Amino acid sequence: MSGMLDTLQSGGRLLGDGAMGTMLQEAGLTDGGAPELWNVEQPEKVEGILEAYAAAGANLITTCTFGGTRPRLEMHDLGDRVEELNRAGAELARRVADRHPGSYVLGDVGPSGELMEPMGTLTPETAQELFREQIRGLVQGGADAILIETMSDLGEVEAAVEAAKAEAPGLPILVTMSFDTNLRTMMGVKPGQAVEAVGAMGAHVVGANCGRGPDEMRQIAAELAEARPAGLFLMTQSNAGLPQLVGDEFRYDGTPEVMADWARDMRALGIDVIGACCGSTPEHIAAMRDVVLG
Repeated sequence: MSGMLDTLQSGGRLLGDGAMGTMLQEAGLTDGGAPELWNVEQPEKVEGILEAYAAAGANLITTCTFGGTRPRLEMHDLGDRVEELNRAGAELARRVADRHPGSYVLGDVGPSGELMEPMGTLTPETAQELFREQIRGLVQGGADAILIETMSDLGEVEAAVEAAKAEAPGLPILVTMSFDTNLRTMMGVKPGQAVEAVGAMGAHVVGANCGRGPDEMRQIAAELAEARPAGLFLMTQSNAGLPQLVGDEFRYDGTPEVMADWARDMRALGIDVIGACCGSTPEHIAAMRDVVLG
């Protein structure tokens, strides 16, 4: 069993890291650019962001591969580089984690970018192959676990979970969905439904990420905790508040202190893995560290 799950099974908690996209934009990534390409073209910048999160106290180092499936990479004419870019992303995170004992690399898998049948044309078999291709690269690069995040469709989650079982046997599987539509996912899934369904698929950790800030995530987390079956671990990664237009750019309004207060509430609910999402920075994670790990 992995050290990560050993920590959770012994009653410990893990601190996730924060946003990658907004940090990359601050580092110079332009709108419309492919973050995954930076794993090979600007590796020092990606590694620097991950190092800052690890130095702030994050136990979980998430690869810069959220859009690493073939359909998403094809939008940037990178469809033939799926395994290469995912492997490179995992290698960067591996280097950071190895400098920080007790840290683990989460191989990040986001939505495929295609809609599942019957709303779209993506079949379960095709979806599973798309995710297998991505996860192969993440495993080659040294991922310790597979994080399937920001999902809205249980069918797509199942395809990704099955792909992880096939390509990363023995590695922990973490799944988070985004309940940003009246406390449901875009496809109408409620937090309690997600816990039961995704836990039954064989995921080790289930929870929520992104969304509409800490206040809504408190409600979502309460529903997750209420539905938790024995043996399943829970995870929440809230955005740092909501984006507000400041001048000609959007900034998130959740301060590090706001996120620390939110993390305290997550701990009280018994959430096992607590991190942050859009708009968060290493400063947010540092403020959360003592609350989560203390």
